[in-house]
Amino acid sequence: MLSNLFSTNRRVSGLLGASLIALSVALTSCKDEENPVTTPTPQTITQLVTSNSQFTLLSAAVNRAGLGTTLSGAGPFTVFAPNDAAFRAAGFADAAAINAVPVATLTNILLYHVVSGSVASSAIPAGQTAQPTALTANGTAYVSKATSTSGTGVSINGARVVQADVQASNGVVHVIDRVLMPPAGNILAVAQSDTTLSYLVAAAQRGGTAVTTALGGTTALTVFAPTNAAFRAAGFPTIAAINAAPVATLTNILTYHVVPGVRAYSPTLTNGASITTFQTGTVTVGVTSSGVTVLGKGNGTNASNVTTPDISATNGVIHKIDRVLLP
Repeated sequence: MLSNLFSTNRRVSGLLGASLIALSVALTSCKDEENPVTTPTPQTITQLVTSNSQFTLLSAAVNRAGLGTTLSGAGPFTVFAPNDAAFRAAGFADAAAINAVPVATLTNILLYHVVSGSVASSAIPAGQTAQPTALTANGTAYVSKATSTSGTGVSINGARVVQADVQASNGVVHVIDRVLMPPAGNILAVAQSDTTLSYLVAAAQRGGTAVTTALGGTTALTVFAPTNAAFRAAGFPTIAAINAAPVATLTNILTYHVVPGVRAYSPTLTNGASITTFQTGTVTVGVTSSGVTVLGKGNGTNASNVTTPDISATNGVIHKIDRVLLP
């Protein structure tokens, strides 16, 4: 009798348990139908920029230039996006400073950060030579990927990518630490427009057509450009003193500051590298966390500091230095 009762109770409990499981599954199914799980649609580049707290100044610039619609288009685009720190380092303290820039000028700068197509960081070849992008809207920019680095390793015109491959629905965004400026001309023209390089320009002109033609040509060059203060410290107190120097002496010195055939942006330089100059002598590069130095054979242990790196020109790159390099 007791045995039959236990058996009956077990059957009832089993049926009750099965019913509860079936009811639970049914309720869960109804709940899923009422609240289906959806995958968020990726933001467009414009939405990504305007919603991200590290891009408040870039967002202001996009709005000022009226490029929001463009960067919401089908694309695909690759945008090298300066963060707020990059804008402040470039002299844009706040949105008011952005809005004070003429629209045409701002548009010209912003479009230089936009590359046609979707370029992932993995597609950029590793190596020390900067490679041209397909094309920005305002000319060619040069990307590189260092083979040994603690960061992403990717840079463009010397600006480092601090966050790579931020995906958008119409392309990809790479966050950079510097605002890119479109080249204002060839190396000679850029130097002529910089009042701190007037002694260098005078020395180039004193060197003759061969020097000025090279600096104003189309062949890629890297120039370590001594400032006026550097020339004065080297014994050229005035431009008149430069014009009084023997042409052969000036040419020998000037060509020692020029590296032919390469755009050597600062992220592509390696510590201890020996670089052959146009003069055929070599200079030694030093790279530390505090900056880049260049040492000439005739400078002993007194290396020159790169005070302003990565000034882009149509035919190369300029690094301002604080000491004349001696062969």
